[in-house]
Amino acid sequence: MNFKHTILAVSAVALIASCSSKKKSNEEKDKKEMVSTNAYADVDAMKYANTITLDELRDQLYYYASDEMEGRYTGSPGQKKAVEYLQSLYEKMGVAGGNLDGSYFQTVPGSYFNKPDLTSENVLGFIKGTEKPEEVLVISAHLDHIGTKNGVVFNGADDDGSGTIALIEIAEAFKKAAEDGYGPKRSILFLHVTGEEIGLYGSKYYSENPVYAMENTIANLNIDMIGRIDPKREAKTDYIYLIGSDMLSQDLHDLSEMANEKYMKLDLDYTYNGKDDPNRFYYRSDHYNFAKNDVPVIFYFNGTHEDYHRAGDTPDKIEYELYQKRAQLVFVTAWELANSQSRPTLK
Repeated sequence: MNFKHTILAVSAVALIASCSSKKKSNEEKDKKEMVSTNAYADVDAMKYANTITLDELRDQLYYYASDEMEGRYTGSPGQKKAVEYLQSLYEKMGVAGGNLDGSYFQTVPGSYFNKPDLTSENVLGFIKGTEKPEEVLVISAHLDHIGTKNGVVFNGADDDGSGTIALIEIAEAFKKAAEDGYGPKRSILFLHVTGEEIGLYGSKYYSENPVYAMENTIANLNIDMIGRIDPKREAKTDYIYLIGSDMLSQDLHDLSEMANEKYMKLDLDYTYNGKDDPNRFYYRSDHYNFAKNDVPVIFYFNGTHEDYHRAGDTPDKIEYELYQKRAQLVFVTAWELANSQSRPTLK
């Protein structure tokens, strides 16, 4: 072996390795900066996360999932009561309507459901961004449930009263931050969609008739069932299933992990995070209508239980302390997204 050539070869390999190492280091640095550079880095987001209280979650959910709402079947009188209630809460907290004219309802016509006599509404709340208002983070939950059967009300406390009321509380937390001078840098749309139980119609309608351009929608955080415990997880309850976080954007996944580690330290369980999961949860809630339009998504989900789509899904069975933590997790993740240096990139 020629020793001179060996030295040159070794030097070349070392140079390549050094360049590769520097490139990897720079990529990791860029990733770290994306998920950690927050315009309000010196502001304690938990101050506002802690405004999401047990009492408010409980009181509002007990009403929203009461017999008075008649199970909130799409287009029913009970569902109409539900959307009026949501509008009243936004008005009370001073959060504007999400339509361009400041109104709260996006009408979904009966023809869209192939039922001309049925109309329904998405409910939209909106906080305008202070620096990048054209970029919009959508946080969503479905407002409907499956109605009544043989005179029995299916209250839908977990599905999806829990997501609906969490979304209200998250909006209130952002509003309080804005009143203190810490309005989100990007705009936030609080989107309550109808018709999920009968085919994801409300979110599909919004995705096809967006108030804010889909290309300017930086991410969708979708909350569907976060108040109960999967029987498979009873031995360890401080968890939440996350679905979709790394499907379209590694940036979003990394930011989600960072926000949880920084603020909440819940067990993020990715058991159902797969397009080939036999349960097909990735395709079964409203985030999917954003994902199929190349909007990065996270679906927050506690898993199914014995009361799923049954009359036993009532407010008294909600695990309120865990419900609070999960709602706070969505808030702090949204906080980091809305205020980060850059939006999540598609991978």
